[in-house]
Amino acid sequence: MLSRAQIDHYAEHGYVVPDFRVPQAVLQAIDEHTAALIEARPELRDNCPALLREDMGFAQYCQTPGILDMAAQLIGPDIALWNMSLFGKPAHNGKATPWHQDGEYWPIRPLATCTVWIAIDDSTVENGCLRVIKGSHRDKRLAKHRHNPSSDLTLSEELLSGEFDESQAVNIELERGQVSLHDVYLIHGSEPNCSGKRRRGMTMRLMPTTSLYDRDLANQRFVQRGGKMNMAEHPVLLLRGVDRCGRNTFFSPAAPA
Repeated sequence: MLSRAQIDHYAEHGYVVPDFRVPQAVLQAIDEHTAALIEARPELRDNCPALLREDMGFAQYCQTPGILDMAAQLIGPDIALWNMSLFGKPAHNGKATPWHQDGEYWPIRPLATCTVWIAIDDSTVENGCLRVIKGSHRDKRLAKHRHNPSSDLTLSEELLSGEFDESQAVNIELERGQVSLHDVYLIHGSEPNCSGKRRRGMTMRLMPTTSLYDRDLANQRFVQRGGKMNMAEHPVLLLRGVDRCGRNTFFSPAAPA
C-alpha cells in the first residue's frame, strides 16, 4: 500500500515511485511474455500500443498482489483496465517518446486514468528512462499538441514546445521490477536509447469506473485523425468493483475481443 506521504506526492507532483517490487516469478513471466511477442512481431519492438489486442493473457499481470490496492488509493475502489502497452526501446537505436500528455490520445470522459509503469529492465538516464514535468497535471488541462509522424518517435502526438519548460524535467530511474504510477494529465516523454542496454517498460492503464470509455468518441477521432488504430475496438475489463457510470461495455471471455 502507498503511505500517506506517497499519496500526497502523487497529488502534488502527478507521479509516485512506491515501495513495491513486482515478485520475481511474475517479473520473469512478463519478461518471457514480452520477449516472445517482440520475437513474433518484430515491428512492435519499440512500441506495442495495445497489448490486450495482441494477447489478452497480458491482463493477468494486473492481478499481481498490491497493484490494484495502490491504484485504488489514487482513483477509487472501482477499477477498469482499458489498455496495456509495451515500450520496448531496444539497445543502440531505441526510439524516443515525444513530450505529451496521455489524455490527448484517450477517449475517456471525464478524463481519468492512473498508469502503472513496470520496469522489465533497468530504466536509466543512459537508456532513455521516463522523464516528467512535476506538477504539470494539477490544472487538469490538455495542453496544445501537434501531429508529428516522424518514424524516429514511438508516438505521433507531440506537445508544442511553448506549452512546458523542459528545464524542469525530472528523470524517473527504476530498477528492474520497480514501478511508477502517473496521472493522465502529467506531461512526460523519454529520450532515445543509444546505449547498449535494452529498456522495456510495460504499462497498465487503469480507469475509475466513474468515467466512461467512450467508443463513439474513439470512432470520431479515428476518422478525424486518420489514425492507424481505432481505439473503439479496445477490450475494456472490469477488474474490481462495479461500473459506477453505468454505461461502460466490458469484455467478456465468452464474447469476441
